[in-house]
Amino acid sequence: MSKKNFISLVSICLLVLGASWGTVEARKTDVKTIKIGVAGPMKFTAGENHWRGAIMARDEINKAGGVLVGGVKTPIELVKVETNEILSVSDAILSIERAAEKVHFFMGTKRSESALAMQDVAMKHKKIFIGCGAAHPELCVRVAKNYDKFKYYFRVVINSAYMGKILFLHLGDVAKIVREQLGIEKPKVAVLADKLKWADPVVKAVETNAPKMGMELVGVWRPSATASDVTAELAAIKDSGAHIIFQAVSGPMGVALGKQWGELEIPAALIGGNAHAIVKTFWEATGGHGHYVTTQTGIGPVKLTEKTMPFWEGFVKRFNAFPGYESVTYDAVYILKEAIERAGTLDSNDVVLELEKTDYSGAFGRMVFYPRDHKFAHDLKFGPGYNTWILVQWRDGGKLVGIWPYGWEGITYEGSEKYVLPPWMVKYWKKKK
Repeated sequence: MSKKNFISLVSICLLVLGASWGTVEARKTDVKTIKIGVAGPMKFTAGENHWRGAIMARDEINKAGGVLVGGVKTPIELVKVETNEILSVSDAILSIERAAEKVHFFMGTKRSESALAMQDVAMKHKKIFIGCGAAHPELCVRVAKNYDKFKYYFRVVINSAYMGKILFLHLGDVAKIVREQLGIEKPKVAVLADKLKWADPVVKAVETNAPKMGMELVGVWRPSATASDVTAELAAIKDSGAHIIFQAVSGPMGVALGKQWGELEIPAALIGGNAHAIVKTFWEATGGHGHYVTTQTGIGPVKLTEKTMPFWEGFVKRFNAFPGYESVTYDAVYILKEAIERAGTLDSNDVVLELEKTDYSGAFGRMVFYPRDHKFAHDLKFGPGYNTWILVQWRDGGKLVGIWPYGWEGITYEGSEKYVLPPWMVKYWKKKK
């Protein structure tokens, strides 16, 4: 080899090696923090819960050194993404588009209509998005139908189909109590639900199954999720002779419902799901009239796992608030951390493969995702031994207690109590006889 060729070869090698060193150095310096976009309606309780759950996990993880990525401990940085999704789908879309180039991962969402649109944007950018609120089944049905496009989406709350199943189990329990305590053989049921997409399958399920369960459906009312007055709906429900009001409420209308139901002493048990009834200020916001309201949630003052009560108590102490189900961002951050550490990289495709292997015991219960060939691919696995969610009820004096599962499939979580009918309802119907 000539001297000239040798020098050229050495020069090329040095250039390649230099480029390699530059790449390695870029990997070390470019990722100073793992940026997680927490996307939610930050002016609403749901968004506050998203943010609070995430910062609790961030603080704990960073205090312990951060996330181990390829042998390097890297801290988590949270980026607050205001979606305004309850009020505007277009705002939600724009918020994700703007944040996509600033973050490595997303988690959050509340309103399903907006979440579907945000999901499209995140998938376009190949960003992993962990759903922590929006419950419509379609979000994970999409993963099953078009895996290559939607594989970056996972959800750590049960979908509304499973929420409906839980609520029906409790509806059956309450109907049995009405029969036994009030002597009413065929209880009448009214449905009051958000006029939003997520609640559609729940309403349809009540319409279909209540008659099969030996009950009479007397009507369906669908006020706005942001309504501040539902006295007209409640008056109509009372006139219908309903013994049970089956609620499916996610918006601030839930506060007005709880307050006005109690003030008017509507003689019908108010059961089902009311996202605002898990908020610590619900009792004060209803003026104490929210007693005996029940709601569905992912966590409560009962022992789901060894992590539940430490998280619950720590959240209440830090924020003077109850951790609503949207604060499952706490578990989501830990699940993401473990997947990143197993993958040894922030590459979305590699992290997806590790997320699919998740089997995590968190504050909100056991987290396992359905496989890619399941109809709800990447959705949270529901049932005994997995994630069950719970129902809680407000009692006199502002005490929140767990009331379901109570013996279902042999499950009664430590701290749970039996459901109680509102005393004014019992008095009203016994007087009617």
